[in-house]
Amino acid sequence: MTVPWLLARRAAKTPNGVCIERRTEIGASWVKITAAEFESDVIQAARGLIGLGLKPGEAVSIFGATSYEWSLLDMAALYAGLTVVPIYESSSAEQIRWIVSDADVRLVLTDSAAHAAAVDSVKTPGLMPTLVYDSDGLQQLYAAGSKIEEARVLERKNALTGEDTATIIYTSGTTGNPKGVELTHGNIAAITMSTLAAEGPIIDRCDSRILLFLPLAHVMARVVFYFAVAGRGRVAHVPNVKHLLTDIQSFEPSALLCVPRVLEKVYNAAEAKVRGLRLKIFRWAAHVAVRNSRKRFHGPLFLLQRALARTLVWKKITAALGSNCRYAISAGAPLGKWLGHFYRGIGLSVIEAFGLTETSGPSTANRPGAFKMGTVGQPLPGTAVKIADDGEILLKGPHIFRGYHNNPSATSEAFEKGWFRTGDVGAIDKNGFLSVTGRKKELIVTAGGKNVAPAVLEDKLRGHPLISQVVAVGDKRPFVAALITLDADMLPGWLRGHGLPHMDAASAARHPAVLEALQRAVDRTNEQVSRAESIRKFTVVNGDFTEENGLLTPSMKVKRADVLERHADVVEGLYADPPK
Repeated sequence: MTVPWLLARRAAKTPNGVCIERRTEIGASWVKITAAEFESDVIQAARGLIGLGLKPGEAVSIFGATSYEWSLLDMAALYAGLTVVPIYESSSAEQIRWIVSDADVRLVLTDSAAHAAAVDSVKTPGLMPTLVYDSDGLQQLYAAGSKIEEARVLERKNALTGEDTATIIYTSGTTGNPKGVELTHGNIAAITMSTLAAEGPIIDRCDSRILLFLPLAHVMARVVFYFAVAGRGRVAHVPNVKHLLTDIQSFEPSALLCVPRVLEKVYNAAEAKVRGLRLKIFRWAAHVAVRNSRKRFHGPLFLLQRALARTLVWKKITAALGSNCRYAISAGAPLGKWLGHFYRGIGLSVIEAFGLTETSGPSTANRPGAFKMGTVGQPLPGTAVKIADDGEILLKGPHIFRGYHNNPSATSEAFEKGWFRTGDVGAIDKNGFLSVTGRKKELIVTAGGKNVAPAVLEDKLRGHPLISQVVAVGDKRPFVAALITLDADMLPGWLRGHGLPHMDAASAARHPAVLEALQRAVDRTNEQVSRAESIRKFTVVNGDFTEENGLLTPSMKVKRADVLERHADVVEGLYADPPK
Protein backbone atom coordinates (compact mmCIF):
# COMPACT_ATOMS: atom_id res chain seq x y z
CA MET A 1 0.00 0.00 0.00
CA THR A 2 1.18 3.52 -0.87
CA VAL A 3 -0.35 6.98 -0.55
CA PRO A 4 -1.18 7.17 -4.31
CA TRP A 5 -2.85 3.77 -3.95
CA LEU A 6 -5.29 5.33 -1.45
CA LEU A 7 -6.51 7.86 -4.03
CA ALA A 8 -6.38 5.47 -7.00
CA ARG A 9 -8.45 2.95 -5.04
CA ARG A 10 -11.20 5.47 -4.40
CA ALA A 11 -11.12 6.83 -7.96
CA ALA A 12 -11.54 3.28 -9.27
CA LYS A 13 -14.35 2.36 -6.86
CA THR A 14 -16.42 5.59 -7.02
CA PRO A 15 -15.01 7.79 -9.81
CA ASN A 16 -18.06 10.07 -9.84
CA GLY A 17 -18.29 10.45 -6.08
CA VAL A 18 -17.37 13.89 -4.72
CA CYS A 19 -14.24 13.76 -2.55
CA ILE A 20 -13.27 17.46 -2.34
CA GLU A 21 -15.06 20.79 -2.33
CA ARG A 22 -13.14 24.00 -2.96
CA ARG A 23 -13.69 27.63 -3.70
CA THR A 24 -11.40 30.21 -5.16
CA GLU A 25 -12.59 33.25 -3.19
CA ILE A 26 -14.47 34.21 -0.05
CA GLY A 27 -18.22 34.13 -0.54
CA ALA A 28 -18.10 32.04 -3.70
CA SER A 29 -20.00 28.77 -3.81
CA TRP A 30 -18.19 25.51 -3.15
CA VAL A 31 -17.11 23.66 -6.29
CA LYS A 32 -17.46 19.90 -6.14
CA ILE A 33 -14.55 17.75 -7.36
CA THR A 34 -15.03 14.03 -7.92
CA ALA A 35 -12.41 11.40 -7.14
CA ALA A 36 -11.74 10.87 -10.85
CA GLU A 37 -11.37 14.62 -11.45
CA PHE A 38 -8.98 15.00 -8.52
CA GLU A 39 -6.83 12.11 -9.69
CA SER A 40 -6.77 13.61 -13.19
CA ASP A 41 -5.61 16.98 -11.75
CA VAL A 42 -2.99 15.16 -9.68
CA ILE A 43 -1.62 13.32 -12.72
CA GLN A 44 -1.48 16.56 -14.71
CA ALA A 45 0.53 18.26 -11.95
CA ALA A 46 2.76 15.19 -11.61
CA ARG A 47 3.52 15.38 -15.34
CA GLY A 48 4.69 18.94 -14.78
CA LEU A 49 6.99 17.93 -11.92
CA ILE A 50 8.52 15.21 -14.09
CA GLY A 51 8.79 17.70 -16.95
CA LEU A 52 10.87 19.97 -14.72
CA GLY A 53 13.44 17.20 -14.54
CA LEU A 54 12.75 15.85 -11.04
CA LYS A 55 13.82 12.23 -10.62
CA PRO A 56 12.24 9.50 -8.43
CA GLY A 57 13.25 9.83 -4.80
CA GLU A 58 14.25 13.50 -5.04
CA ALA A 59 12.78 15.92 -2.52
CA VAL A 60 10.42 18.84 -3.08
CA SER A 61 9.13 21.24 -0.42
CA ILE A 62 5.68 22.80 -0.14
CA PHE A 63 5.68 26.14 1.67
CA GLY A 64 2.27 27.76 2.04
CA ALA A 65 -1.09 28.03 3.76
CA THR A 66 -3.60 25.19 3.96
CA SER A 67 -5.30 25.05 0.56
CA TYR A 68 -6.56 22.78 -2.19
CA GLU A 69 -3.40 23.53 -4.17
CA TRP A 70 -1.21 22.39 -1.25
CA SER A 71 -2.91 18.99 -1.16
CA LEU A 72 -2.97 18.74 -4.96
CA LEU A 73 0.79 19.30 -5.26
CA ASP A 74 1.48 17.00 -2.31
CA MET A 75 -0.37 14.12 -3.95
CA ALA A 76 1.11 14.97 -7.37
CA ALA A 77 4.64 14.80 -6.00
CA LEU A 78 3.89 11.42 -4.43
CA TYR A 79 2.43 10.12 -7.73
CA ALA A 80 5.69 11.23 -9.39
CA GLY A 81 7.71 9.19 -6.89
CA LEU A 82 9.10 12.25 -5.10
CA THR A 83 9.60 12.88 -1.38
CA VAL A 84 7.59 15.78 0.05
CA VAL A 85 9.21 18.01 2.68
CA PRO A 86 6.68 20.49 4.18
CA ILE A 87 7.77 23.90 5.49
CA TYR A 88 5.67 25.80 8.03
CA GLU A 89 4.47 29.25 6.99
CA SER A 90 6.04 30.71 10.11
CA SER A 91 9.50 29.19 9.51
CA SER A 92 12.44 31.57 9.77
CA ALA A 93 15.08 31.92 7.06
CA GLU A 94 17.49 29.85 9.16
CA GLN A 95 14.91 27.07 9.57
CA ILE A 96 14.21 27.10 5.84
CA ARG A 97 17.92 26.90 5.10
CA TRP A 98 18.35 23.96 7.47
CA ILE A 99 15.38 22.01 6.11
CA VAL A 100 16.21 22.59 2.44
CA SER A 101 19.88 21.69 2.90
CA ASP A 102 19.42 18.74 5.29
CA ALA A 103 16.76 17.11 3.09
CA ASP A 104 18.59 18.03 -0.13
CA VAL A 105 15.45 19.67 -1.51
CA ARG A 106 15.55 20.25 -5.28
CA LEU A 107 12.44 22.44 -5.67
CA VAL A 108 10.30 24.58 -3.38
CA LEU A 109 6.64 25.12 -4.29
CA THR A 110 5.14 28.11 -2.51
CA ASP A 111 1.93 30.13 -2.53
CA SER A 112 3.25 33.70 -2.51
CA ALA A 113 6.02 35.96 -3.73
CA ALA A 114 6.90 36.75 -0.09
CA HIS A 115 7.49 33.07 0.67
CA ALA A 116 9.49 32.71 -2.56
CA ALA A 117 11.70 35.62 -1.49
CA ALA A 118 12.31 33.92 1.87
CA VAL A 119 13.42 30.75 0.07
CA ASP A 120 15.60 32.67 -2.39
CA SER A 121 17.32 34.48 0.50
CA VAL A 122 18.87 31.26 1.83
CA LYS A 123 20.75 30.65 -1.47
CA THR A 124 21.03 26.87 -1.12
CA PRO A 125 23.21 25.23 -3.82
CA GLY A 126 21.42 22.87 -6.21
CA LEU A 127 18.00 24.39 -5.61
CA MET A 128 15.85 24.98 -8.70
CA PRO A 129 14.06 28.34 -9.12
CA THR A 130 11.13 28.56 -6.70
CA LEU A 131 7.70 27.96 -8.25
CA VAL A 132 4.83 30.10 -6.93
CA TYR A 133 1.68 28.04 -7.37
CA ASP A 134 -0.77 30.82 -8.12
CA SER A 135 -2.81 30.49 -11.33
CA ASP A 136 0.12 31.55 -13.52
CA GLY A 137 2.55 29.27 -11.70
CA LEU A 138 0.28 26.25 -12.09
CA GLN A 139 -0.06 26.95 -15.80
CA GLN A 140 3.76 27.04 -16.05
CA LEU A 141 3.87 23.69 -14.24
CA TYR A 142 1.30 22.17 -16.57
CA ALA A 143 3.16 23.54 -19.59
CA ALA A 144 6.36 21.88 -18.35
CA GLY A 145 4.55 18.55 -18.43
CA SER A 146 2.84 18.97 -21.78
CA LYS A 147 5.21 16.51 -23.46
CA ILE A 148 5.19 14.00 -20.61
CA GLU A 149 2.82 11.10 -21.22
CA GLU A 150 0.42 10.06 -18.46
CA ALA A 151 1.97 6.61 -18.67
CA ARG A 152 5.23 8.06 -17.27
CA VAL A 153 3.39 9.15 -14.13
CA LEU A 154 1.60 5.83 -13.72
CA GLU A 155 4.88 4.00 -14.23
CA ARG A 156 6.44 5.92 -11.34
CA LYS A 157 3.35 5.51 -9.18
CA ASN A 158 3.21 1.75 -9.75
CA ALA A 159 6.93 1.38 -9.03
CA LEU A 160 6.47 2.71 -5.48
CA THR A 161 6.46 0.32 -2.53
CA GLY A 162 5.51 0.68 1.10
CA GLU A 163 9.20 0.96 1.99
CA ASP A 164 9.76 4.08 -0.10
CA THR A 165 9.99 7.41 1.72
CA ALA A 166 6.86 9.48 1.20
CA THR A 167 7.73 12.51 3.29
CA ILE A 168 10.28 14.02 5.64
CA ILE A 169 8.55 16.18 8.24
CA TYR A 170 10.78 18.39 10.36
CA THR A 171 9.53 18.46 13.93
CA SER A 172 9.12 21.95 15.29
CA GLY A 173 11.20 21.06 18.35
CA THR A 174 11.70 23.26 21.39
CA THR A 175 15.51 23.19 21.24
CA GLY A 176 18.16 22.88 18.51
CA ASN A 177 17.64 22.25 14.81
CA PRO A 178 14.44 20.43 13.84
CA LYS A 179 14.77 16.68 13.26
CA GLY A 180 13.53 15.26 9.97
CA VAL A 181 11.05 12.43 10.56
CA GLU A 182 11.09 9.96 7.66
CA LEU A 183 7.64 8.47 7.02
CA THR A 184 7.24 5.77 4.40
CA HIS A 185 4.29 5.18 2.11
CA GLY A 186 3.57 2.07 4.16
CA ASN A 187 3.51 4.07 7.42
CA ILE A 188 0.91 6.51 6.10
CA ALA A 189 -1.22 3.92 4.29
CA ALA A 190 -1.29 1.73 7.41
CA ILE A 191 -2.50 4.50 9.71
CA THR A 192 -5.05 5.59 7.10
CA MET A 193 -6.63 2.16 6.80
CA SER A 194 -6.64 1.50 10.55
CA THR A 195 -8.18 4.91 11.27
CA LEU A 196 -10.89 4.38 8.65
CA ALA A 197 -11.72 1.09 10.35
CA ALA A 198 -11.81 2.59 13.86
CA GLU A 199 -13.37 5.99 13.14
CA GLY A 200 -15.69 5.03 10.28
CA PRO A 201 -18.79 6.78 11.71
CA ILE A 202 -16.84 10.06 11.63
CA ILE A 203 -14.72 9.97 8.47
CA ASP A 204 -15.88 7.04 6.34
CA ARG A 205 -19.50 7.78 5.54
CA CYS A 206 -21.00 9.22 2.38
CA ASP A 207 -22.21 12.21 4.42
CA SER A 208 -18.85 12.81 6.17
CA ARG A 209 -17.70 16.39 5.62
CA ILE A 210 -14.30 17.34 7.05
CA LEU A 211 -13.09 20.95 7.16
CA LEU A 212 -9.32 21.52 7.40
CA PHE A 213 -7.89 24.79 8.69
CA LEU A 214 -4.83 23.62 10.66
CA PRO A 215 -1.47 23.82 8.82
CA LEU A 216 -0.95 21.02 6.30
CA ALA A 217 2.74 21.18 7.18
CA HIS A 218 1.70 19.45 10.41
CA VAL A 219 1.25 15.69 10.21
CA MET A 220 -2.27 15.62 11.71
CA ALA A 221 -3.98 17.86 9.15
CA ARG A 222 -2.17 16.14 6.31
CA VAL A 223 -3.11 12.60 7.25
CA VAL A 224 -6.71 13.65 7.92
CA PHE A 225 -6.78 14.80 4.28
CA TYR A 226 -5.58 11.33 3.28
CA PHE A 227 -8.23 9.76 5.53
CA ALA A 228 -10.95 11.79 3.84
CA VAL A 229 -9.73 11.05 0.31
CA ALA A 230 -9.36 7.33 1.03
CA GLY A 231 -12.80 7.11 2.65
CA ARG A 232 -16.25 7.87 1.29
CA GLY A 233 -16.74 11.45 2.48
CA ARG A 234 -15.45 14.79 1.29
CA VAL A 235 -12.99 17.39 2.54
CA ALA A 236 -12.51 21.16 2.17
CA HIS A 237 -9.74 23.62 3.02
CA VAL A 238 -9.75 26.99 4.78
CA PRO A 239 -6.64 29.01 3.82
CA ASN A 240 -7.46 32.00 6.02
CA VAL A 241 -8.82 31.42 9.53
CA LYS A 242 -10.10 35.01 9.65
CA HIS A 243 -13.03 33.72 7.59
CA LEU A 244 -13.33 30.42 9.45
CA LEU A 245 -16.83 30.97 10.85
CA THR A 246 -18.11 32.00 7.41
CA ASP A 247 -16.58 28.90 5.86
CA ILE A 248 -17.94 26.64 8.61
CA GLN A 249 -21.47 27.92 8.16
CA SER A 250 -21.39 27.63 4.36
CA PHE A 251 -19.64 24.25 4.13
CA GLU A 252 -21.52 22.76 7.12
CA PRO A 253 -18.92 20.18 8.15
CA SER A 254 -19.84 17.04 10.04
CA ALA A 255 -16.45 17.16 11.79
CA LEU A 256 -13.76 19.73 12.52
CA LEU A 257 -10.07 19.05 13.04
CA CYS A 258 -8.81 21.43 15.70
CA VAL A 259 -6.61 21.91 18.75
CA PRO A 260 -8.05 22.29 22.27
CA ARG A 261 -7.24 26.01 22.31
CA VAL A 262 -9.81 26.59 19.55
CA LEU A 263 -12.54 24.87 21.57
CA GLU A 264 -11.55 26.80 24.69
CA LYS A 265 -11.75 30.08 22.78
CA VAL A 266 -15.18 29.25 21.31
CA TYR A 267 -16.54 28.67 24.81
CA ASN A 268 -14.81 31.68 26.35
CA ALA A 269 -15.91 33.98 23.53
CA ALA A 270 -19.53 32.88 23.94
CA GLU A 271 -19.37 33.49 27.69
CA ALA A 272 -17.69 36.89 27.24
CA LYS A 273 -20.57 38.16 25.09
CA VAL A 274 -23.07 38.06 27.93
CA ARG A 275 -23.29 39.78 31.30
CA GLY A 276 -25.64 40.21 34.23
CA LEU A 277 -28.66 37.90 34.19
CA ARG A 278 -27.70 36.53 30.76
CA LEU A 279 -24.31 35.48 32.14
CA LYS A 280 -26.03 33.59 34.95
CA ILE A 281 -28.29 31.88 32.40
CA PHE A 282 -25.26 30.98 30.25
CA ARG A 283 -23.44 29.38 33.17
CA TRP A 284 -26.57 27.53 34.26
CA ALA A 285 -27.02 26.17 30.72
CA ALA A 286 -23.35 25.13 30.66
CA HIS A 287 -23.79 23.10 33.83
CA VAL A 288 -26.92 21.51 32.38
CA ALA A 289 -24.83 20.49 29.35
CA VAL A 290 -22.23 18.86 31.60
CA ARG A 291 -24.95 16.97 33.45
CA ASN A 292 -26.47 15.95 30.12
CA SER A 293 -23.11 14.49 29.02
CA ARG A 294 -22.62 12.61 32.27
CA LYS A 295 -26.13 11.17 31.97
CA ARG A 296 -26.74 11.46 35.70
CA PHE A 297 -30.23 12.94 35.54
CA HIS A 298 -33.06 11.58 33.46
CA GLY A 299 -36.24 12.78 35.15
CA PRO A 300 -38.94 15.03 33.63
CA LEU A 301 -37.56 18.13 35.36
CA PHE A 302 -34.13 17.63 33.82
CA LEU A 303 -35.64 17.06 30.38
CA LEU A 304 -37.40 20.42 30.74
CA GLN A 305 -34.15 22.08 31.88
CA ARG A 306 -32.31 20.56 28.92
CA ALA A 307 -34.89 21.84 26.42
CA LEU A 308 -34.72 25.32 27.96
CA ALA A 309 -30.90 25.34 27.98
CA ARG A 310 -30.85 24.28 24.33
CA THR A 311 -33.22 27.07 23.35
CA LEU A 312 -31.53 29.82 25.35
CA VAL A 313 -27.83 28.97 24.92
CA TRP A 314 -26.78 25.71 23.27
CA LYS A 315 -28.22 26.31 19.82
CA LYS A 316 -26.34 29.63 19.50
CA ILE A 317 -23.03 27.81 19.94
CA THR A 318 -23.91 24.84 17.74
CA ALA A 319 -25.15 27.23 15.03
CA ALA A 320 -21.72 28.86 14.92
CA LEU A 321 -20.17 25.42 14.31
CA GLY A 322 -22.61 24.51 11.55
CA SER A 323 -25.88 22.61 11.78
CA ASN A 324 -24.28 19.28 10.74
CA CYS A 325 -21.23 19.34 13.02
CA ARG A 326 -21.32 16.42 15.41
CA TYR A 327 -17.63 15.77 16.05
CA ALA A 328 -14.43 17.69 16.73
CA ILE A 329 -11.17 15.78 16.29
CA SER A 330 -8.75 17.21 18.85
CA ALA A 331 -5.04 16.51 19.21
CA GLY A 332 -1.86 18.19 20.39
CA ALA A 333 -2.83 18.77 24.04
CA PRO A 334 -5.47 17.51 26.48
CA LEU A 335 -8.89 19.13 26.62
CA GLY A 336 -10.21 19.66 30.13
CA LYS A 337 -12.78 17.09 31.24
CA TRP A 338 -15.38 19.70 32.14
CA LEU A 339 -15.16 21.34 28.72
CA GLY A 340 -15.28 17.94 27.04
CA HIS A 341 -18.50 17.18 28.89
CA PHE A 342 -19.88 20.61 27.99
CA TYR A 343 -19.39 20.08 24.26
CA ARG A 344 -20.73 16.52 24.31
CA GLY A 345 -23.69 17.77 26.31
CA ILE A 346 -24.66 20.28 23.61
CA GLY A 347 -24.22 17.69 20.84
CA LEU A 348 -20.54 17.97 19.78
CA SER A 349 -18.41 14.98 20.75
CA VAL A 350 -14.73 15.87 21.04
CA ILE A 351 -12.67 12.91 19.85
CA GLU A 352 -9.29 13.18 21.57
CA ALA A 353 -6.39 11.32 19.97
CA PHE A 354 -2.74 10.75 20.81
CA GLY A 355 0.11 10.61 18.35
CA LEU A 356 3.27 12.27 17.14
CA THR A 357 4.88 13.09 13.83
CA GLU A 358 6.93 9.92 14.38
CA THR A 359 3.73 7.84 14.49
CA SER A 360 2.28 9.21 11.23
CA GLY A 361 -0.48 10.89 13.23
CA PRO A 362 -2.79 9.10 15.70
CA SER A 363 -1.87 5.94 17.58
CA THR A 364 -4.76 5.92 20.02
CA ALA A 365 -8.12 7.64 19.83
CA ASN A 366 -11.54 7.71 21.37
CA ARG A 367 -14.25 6.63 18.96
CA PRO A 368 -18.04 6.84 18.88
CA GLY A 369 -18.45 3.27 20.15
CA ALA A 370 -15.59 3.35 22.68
CA PHE A 371 -15.29 6.65 24.50
CA LYS A 372 -13.92 7.64 27.89
CA MET A 373 -13.76 11.30 28.80
CA GLY A 374 -10.36 12.54 29.95
CA THR A 375 -8.44 9.90 28.00
CA VAL A 376 -6.99 9.73 24.48
CA GLY A 377 -8.80 6.48 23.80
CA GLN A 378 -7.75 2.96 22.96
CA PRO A 379 -5.05 1.87 20.49
CA LEU A 380 -5.99 1.98 16.82
CA PRO A 381 -5.96 -1.37 14.98
CA GLY A 382 -2.39 -2.58 14.54
CA THR A 383 -0.99 -0.39 17.33
CA ALA A 384 0.57 -1.82 20.50
CA VAL A 385 0.94 0.39 23.59
CA LYS A 386 2.71 -0.25 26.87
CA ILE A 387 3.98 1.79 29.78
CA ALA A 388 7.68 1.61 30.72
CA ASP A 389 8.82 1.28 34.32
CA ASP A 390 9.37 5.05 34.52
CA GLY A 391 5.90 5.79 33.15
CA GLU A 392 6.91 6.58 29.55
CA ILE A 393 4.43 5.61 26.83
CA LEU A 394 5.94 3.16 24.33
CA LEU A 395 4.41 2.36 20.92
CA LYS A 396 4.84 -0.25 18.23
CA GLY A 397 3.11 -0.75 14.88
CA PRO A 398 3.36 -0.46 11.08
CA HIS A 399 2.78 3.31 11.25
CA ILE A 400 5.89 4.05 13.35
CA PHE A 401 8.50 6.06 11.45
CA ARG A 402 11.69 4.54 10.04
CA GLY A 403 14.08 7.04 11.63
CA TYR A 404 15.36 10.61 11.68
CA HIS A 405 16.89 11.82 8.42
CA ASN A 406 20.70 11.97 8.55
CA ASN A 407 20.58 11.41 12.31
CA PRO A 408 21.29 7.77 13.27
CA SER A 409 22.15 8.61 16.89
CA ALA A 410 18.76 10.29 17.48
CA THR A 411 17.07 7.35 15.78
CA SER A 412 18.81 4.89 18.07
CA GLU A 413 17.82 6.89 21.15
CA ALA A 414 14.17 6.93 20.03
CA PHE A 415 13.76 3.15 20.24
CA GLU A 416 14.03 0.61 23.05
CA LYS A 417 13.99 -3.04 21.98
CA GLY A 418 11.81 -2.23 19.00
CA TRP A 419 9.42 0.07 20.90
CA PHE A 420 9.22 3.77 20.04
CA ARG A 421 9.83 5.97 23.05
CA THR A 422 7.26 8.78 22.82
CA GLY A 423 8.73 10.96 25.56
CA ASP A 424 5.23 11.26 27.05
CA VAL A 425 4.21 9.91 30.44
CA GLY A 426 0.88 8.20 30.98
CA ALA A 427 -1.17 5.26 32.20
CA ILE A 428 -3.46 2.60 30.72
CA ASP A 429 -6.63 1.54 32.55
CA LYS A 430 -8.05 -1.97 32.66
CA ASN A 431 -10.10 -1.36 29.50
CA GLY A 432 -7.12 -0.17 27.49
CA PHE A 433 -7.86 3.56 27.56
CA LEU A 434 -4.69 5.66 27.60
CA SER A 435 -4.26 8.80 29.70
CA VAL A 436 -1.37 11.20 29.03
CA THR A 437 -0.11 13.20 32.00
CA GLY A 438 2.75 15.14 30.44
CA ARG A 439 6.18 15.11 28.81
CA LYS A 440 8.85 13.03 30.52
CA LYS A 441 11.58 15.63 30.07
CA GLU A 442 9.32 18.36 31.46
CA LEU A 443 8.60 16.69 34.80
CA ILE A 444 9.33 18.99 37.72
CA VAL A 445 11.15 17.49 40.70
CA THR A 446 10.80 19.84 43.65
CA ALA A 447 13.43 20.30 46.34
CA GLY A 448 11.32 17.98 48.50
CA GLY A 449 11.63 15.21 45.90
CA LYS A 450 8.02 15.41 44.62
CA ASN A 451 7.52 14.61 40.91
CA VAL A 452 5.06 17.07 39.34
CA ALA A 453 3.65 16.85 35.80
CA PRO A 454 3.29 20.52 34.77
CA ALA A 455 0.82 19.74 31.95
CA VAL A 456 -1.86 18.74 34.48
CA LEU A 457 -1.71 22.21 36.02
CA GLU A 458 -1.12 24.16 32.80
CA ASP A 459 -3.92 22.56 30.76
CA LYS A 460 -6.46 23.13 33.52
CA LEU A 461 -5.52 26.80 33.91
CA ARG A 462 -5.52 27.54 30.17
CA GLY A 463 -9.26 26.98 30.10
CA HIS A 464 -9.83 30.29 31.95
CA PRO A 465 -10.94 33.09 29.59
CA LEU A 466 -8.29 35.51 30.90
CA ILE A 467 -5.38 33.11 30.41
CA SER A 468 -3.47 32.55 27.19
CA GLN A 469 -0.40 30.54 28.25
CA VAL A 470 0.91 28.98 31.45
CA VAL A 471 4.33 27.61 32.34
CA ALA A 472 4.65 25.85 35.70
CA VAL A 473 8.09 26.09 37.33
CA GLY A 474 9.67 24.61 40.42
CA ASP A 475 12.41 22.18 39.42
CA LYS A 476 14.77 21.85 42.44
CA ARG A 477 12.74 24.60 44.12
CA PRO A 478 10.82 24.45 47.42
CA PHE A 479 7.38 24.72 45.76
CA VAL A 480 5.62 24.96 42.39
CA ALA A 481 4.92 28.38 40.89
CA ALA A 482 3.61 29.57 37.53
CA LEU A 483 4.19 32.16 34.81
CA ILE A 484 0.91 33.30 33.25
CA THR A 485 0.20 35.41 30.17
CA LEU A 486 -3.12 37.15 29.53
CA ASP A 487 -5.29 36.53 26.48
CA ALA A 488 -5.43 39.98 24.86
CA ASP A 489 -8.36 38.96 22.61
CA MET A 490 -10.56 37.83 25.48
CA LEU A 491 -9.56 40.58 27.94
CA PRO A 492 -11.89 43.40 26.70
CA GLY A 493 -14.99 41.19 26.90
CA TRP A 494 -14.04 39.89 30.35
CA LEU A 495 -13.52 43.43 31.64
CA ARG A 496 -16.92 44.56 30.29
CA GLY A 497 -18.61 41.52 31.79
CA HIS A 498 -17.14 42.33 35.20
CA GLY A 499 -17.97 46.04 35.11
CA LEU A 500 -14.35 47.12 34.80
CA PRO A 501 -12.98 49.92 32.60
CA HIS A 502 -11.07 49.13 29.42
CA MET A 503 -7.34 48.64 29.95
CA ASP A 504 -4.47 47.04 28.12
CA ALA A 505 -2.95 43.70 29.12
CA ALA A 506 -0.03 45.34 30.95
CA SER A 507 -2.38 47.36 33.14
CA ALA A 508 -4.72 44.41 33.68
CA ALA A 509 -1.78 42.32 34.89
CA ARG A 510 -1.55 44.62 37.92
CA HIS A 511 -5.27 45.20 38.54
CA PRO A 512 -6.55 43.69 41.83
CA ALA A 513 -9.77 42.32 40.25
CA VAL A 514 -7.83 40.53 37.52
CA LEU A 515 -5.33 39.11 40.01
CA GLU A 516 -8.17 37.92 42.25
CA ALA A 517 -9.81 36.15 39.30
CA LEU A 518 -6.53 34.47 38.43
CA GLN A 519 -6.04 33.41 42.05
CA ARG A 520 -9.49 31.80 42.06
CA ALA A 521 -8.57 29.92 38.87
CA VAL A 522 -5.33 28.75 40.50
CA ASP A 523 -7.24 27.66 43.63
CA ARG A 524 -9.67 25.60 41.51
CA THR A 525 -6.75 23.99 39.69
CA ASN A 526 -5.04 23.16 42.96
CA GLU A 527 -8.12 21.21 44.05
CA GLN A 528 -7.20 18.60 41.43
CA VAL A 529 -3.77 17.82 42.90
CA SER A 530 -2.01 17.26 46.22
CA ARG A 531 -0.64 20.21 48.18
CA ALA A 532 2.93 19.31 47.23
CA GLU A 533 1.92 19.57 43.54
CA SER A 534 -0.16 22.76 43.89
CA ILE A 535 0.76 26.18 42.54
CA ARG A 536 1.73 28.26 45.55
CA LYS A 537 2.59 31.51 43.72
CA PHE A 538 2.10 32.95 40.25
CA THR A 539 3.00 36.07 38.32
CA VAL A 540 1.63 37.59 35.12
CA VAL A 541 4.28 38.02 32.45
CA ASN A 542 4.08 40.99 30.11
CA GLY A 543 3.25 40.09 26.51
CA ASP A 544 2.43 36.59 25.32
CA PHE A 545 4.30 33.51 24.13
CA THR A 546 4.07 33.51 20.31
CA GLU A 547 5.78 32.11 17.24
CA GLU A 548 6.91 35.63 16.38
CA ASN A 549 8.88 36.07 19.61
CA GLY A 550 10.25 32.53 19.45
CA LEU A 551 8.42 31.14 22.49
CA LEU A 552 5.87 28.96 20.65
CA THR A 553 6.48 26.25 18.06
CA PRO A 554 4.38 26.21 14.84
CA SER A 555 2.30 23.42 16.42
CA MET A 556 1.48 25.76 19.33
CA LYS A 557 3.71 24.11 21.94
CA VAL A 558 5.45 26.36 24.46
CA LYS A 559 9.24 26.35 24.23
CA ARG A 560 9.66 25.85 27.94
CA ALA A 561 13.46 26.16 28.05
CA ASP A 562 13.35 29.43 26.08
CA VAL A 563 10.60 30.84 28.31
CA LEU A 564 12.57 30.02 31.47
CA GLU A 565 15.74 31.51 30.03
CA ARG A 566 14.08 34.71 28.85
CA HIS A 567 12.17 35.18 32.10
CA ALA A 568 14.85 33.89 34.49
CA ASP A 569 14.68 37.08 36.58
CA VAL A 570 10.89 36.72 36.94
CA VAL A 571 11.29 33.12 38.10
CA GLU A 572 13.91 34.17 40.64
CA GLY A 573 11.52 36.82 41.89
CA LEU A 574 8.86 34.19 42.57
CA TYR A 575 11.20 32.45 44.98
CA ALA A 576 12.65 35.56 46.63
CA ASP A 577 9.94 35.43 49.30
CA PRO A 578 8.04 32.41 50.67
CA PRO A 579 4.43 31.95 49.52
CA LYS A 580 1.65 33.40 51.68
